[in-house]
Amino acid sequence: MPRAGLDPSAVVEAGAALADEVGFANLTMGLLAERVGVRTPSLYKHVGGQEDLNRRIAVLALSEAADAVGSAVQGYAGRDALASAARAFRAFVLEHPGRYAATIGAEPSGADDPLTTAGQRLLDAFVTVLRDYEIADSDVDHALRMLRSLCHGFATLQADNAFQWSVDVDESFEWLIAFADRGLRAL
Repeated sequence: MPRAGLDPSAVVEAGAALADEVGFANLTMGLLAERVGVRTPSLYKHVGGQEDLNRRIAVLALSEAADAVGSAVQGYAGRDALASAARAFRAFVLEHPGRYAATIGAEPSGADDPLTTAGQRLLDAFVTVLRDYEIADSDVDHALRMLRSLCHGFATLQADNAFQWSVDVDESFEWLIAFADRGLRAL
């Protein structure tokens, strides 16, 4: 019998929180079982194993990131929308580095995969940012890749404490936003 209060959603949330603490690469079913107070085999009543847990954490992370970015851009346009989206994405990655790491390399199995849906919601939030930049439809994918590369790269490097220069990291991030805005307006 499953432990009272433990269901797939609670297991995934606990796994995501644990990944944020110990790093996604260090997340194991054994550590998670210990965290939620059950024996490892009991977790298999709620998730199909490590791979299933990892995919579910990726879906959770993409959904949460989509919510954060989508909320951040509401009521903004142009540079203000870009800045709000970038800041929200960065804040999400810094607050949840383990669960965000689950999204890297996670491949959807098809159009109805929850991973596809969650990933599309995040992309749609960034597409909203691009609307005011008058980017040709043929260039939207390129612009999305550029924004993802800038935001993902900066946030994951910062989460890994890779910026150890004396210049303020927030100042550098604002510089990145201004640079992206100029580039998008130049198109």
